[in-house]
Amino acid sequence: MLDPLVDRPRDLLVAGHVNLDRFLSIRSFPSADRTVPVLRTRTRLGGTAANLALVAAGYGVTTGLVARIGDGFPPEYRTRLRRAKIDLRGLRSVSGTATPTCYILEDDRGHQCTMIDQGPMANAGKASLPRTVLPDYAWLHVTTGDPVYQLRLVRAARTAGVRVAVDPAQEIHYWWDRAKFVKLISDAEILFGNRAEVARAAQLAGVASPQLLVDRVPLVIRTEGANGVTAFSRGSTLHMPAARPRRVRTLVGAGDAFRGGFYAAWFEGQPLKGCLVAGVRSAAHWVEDPEH
Repeated sequence: MLDPLVDRPRDLLVAGHVNLDRFLSIRSFPSADRTVPVLRTRTRLGGTAANLALVAAGYGVTTGLVARIGDGFPPEYRTRLRRAKIDLRGLRSVSGTATPTCYILEDDRGHQCTMIDQGPMANAGKASLPRTVLPDYAWLHVTTGDPVYQLRLVRAARTAGVRVAVDPAQEIHYWWDRAKFVKLISDAEILFGNRAEVARAAQLAGVASPQLLVDRVPLVIRTEGANGVTAFSRGSTLHMPAARPRRVRTLVGAGDAFRGGFYAAWFEGQPLKGCLVAGVRSAAHWVEDPEH
């Protein structure tokens, strides 16, 4: 029998969104009932799970995806994922639905406003689980997606002896309630989030501060943008300053890139400080050029 932590052939299975990201560049956000011109548009492969998997795989992490896509997902994006040697057995195509798409408005100051068409990622609570895929992995990273499905996936992973990290991202503000979130972290060893997300996590968990979340989940990784990252664990707090990018192409996906770099060091067996350093460097590289 495979040892669940050492002898599994693959490292990281990432469950979350694989999107089309459609960027609209504008000078400033319009006020209500006003119109502003779009200066530029571009479309790229995105989504929390796809971004993380691509970065992690680029650093040599054996990585797989669990996601639902729909009609209109470009074949060249699937090809890109395959060329990155990402395991796509858990990527399900649901015909008759629009593929998940984010519409991202960016102004001249680097601020973003995002709207998402969930496509088949919405109302996916009863969708089939990749039960034959789970036993091949040491860790499952659960990010955005239908909470009912994600909770079922986490439970199946734990039953299969797979360790779990959770990362609801911005959906913690509108898709997770207290009961579901408490159940989510009860099976997790790591919680990821930015400042606002970790603060919301503390609120949902009924604790007074992010530091007290470690009573529920042993390691909390809080990304802080230009201020770096802070890791809270039982008995210690570790802060790492951000790596300064040489230029800023986009901030969208930088948090996912941090996670990809973090995991690359994690699976090399580096200490927590080394994982945080790898994460902030990866995020800086992404900000400079997300297609590198």
